[in-house]
Amino acid sequence: MILGLLAIVSLLVIRFSGAPDAPTLPAQITLPGDSTAIAFTQGPDWFAVVTDGNEILIFSRADGTLLQTVQITN
Repeated sequence: MILGLLAIVSLLVIRFSGAPDAPTLPAQITLPGDSTAIAFTQGPDWFAVVTDGNEILIFSRADGTLLQTVQITN
């Protein structure tokens, strides 16, 4: 039983030691107007901010420029 527990712990250590690094977050995001961020998500080369004005703002990860604005309607 002890050997089984050691095997499981060893497998977990081996599995998670090779995990990729977490993506880096932008140091600062400048939102247009008086928008307030309520949610954030990111992809490999972009990140998006959902604002309190029912908009999704999609920014370039490379230089932080605004790529697209999506209006959320009910």
